[in-house]
Amino acid sequence: MAQSIIVIPARMQASRLPGKPLADLMGQPMIVHVWRRAMAAEAGRVVVATDSEEIIAAIRNAGGEAVMTRADHASGSDRVFEAVNRVDPDGDADIIVNLQGDLPTLESRLVTDCIAPLKAKGPHIATLAAEIVEAEERSSPNVVKVVGTPVPSEQKRLRALYFTRASAPHGDGLLYHHIGIYAYRRSALERFVSLRPSPLELRERLEQLRALEDGMRIDVAIVDTIPLGVDTPADLERAKRLIKKAVVAKR
Repeated sequence: MAQSIIVIPARMQASRLPGKPLADLMGQPMIVHVWRRAMAAEAGRVVVATDSEEIIAAIRNAGGEAVMTRADHASGSDRVFEAVNRVDPDGDADIIVNLQGDLPTLESRLVTDCIAPLKAKGPHIATLAAEIVEAEERSSPNVVKVVGTPVPSEQKRLRALYFTRASAPHGDGLLYHHIGIYAYRRSALERFVSLRPSPLELRERLEQLRALEDGMRIDVAIVDTIPLGVDTPADLERAKRLIKKAVVAKR
C-alpha cells in the first residue's frame, strides 16, 4: 500500500496578514488547527514545514512534528520538497500532500479525497474542486477555475486541461472552483520543483500551470465543500465564528 506524508508549509511573512500561522483561534494558533485537521484525516504522517522557530514551538507544544526549512523558498511546493527529503530521506513515502497552512476549518476528509485519484495509474498530481454556485464567483479573479474533461469510468473526477482566474469554460454549464490542496507522486514533485516558472504560470499567477505546460497530468476530485482560506483580517474573523460555532455544536 502506498505511504503518504502530509506536509503543511507555513511562513510568517504573509503579505496581507503577517504572522497568520500564529493567529489566535479559540485559544490555539491557526497552524495548530490545520495540523489537527490533517491528523484527523488519518491519511499518513503529518509534518509542518516552516522557517520560523515560533511555528516549530507551537506545533511541538501541541504534540506535532515540525521541521525547519530554508527561508528563501519561492513557493510552498519548494518548501514541501525540502521538508520531505529531510524527514523521509530513504523515500519510504511515495505520495506527498501539500496542504496549505491557512485552512483552519478544513474538513479532514478532503485530504483523503485529494489522495484518491493517485490510486489509479495515469495522474502525476491530484487536486480538488467544487461546483461554483454563487454567481459572483463565476467572474471573480480571486476564485481559480479548473477546466477539465471527465475521467472515463470515474464519477466526480476530471482530468485538468487548464486553470484560470477568468470565467471558464465559456457558455452555459457548470464551473468549478479549484481548491488548492495537492497530492503528488513523489517523482512528480521532484520533477515539478526542478522546472522553471512557465509562461502561463506567470501570466495567470497559478503555479499548477507549470505542471500542465510540462505535460504532467493533474486529476481533479470533485467535492461538495470549499474550505475557508484565511488571507485577510476579515477571513480570520469569519474563521473564528465558524470554529466557535463548531465547538458549540459539539457540546
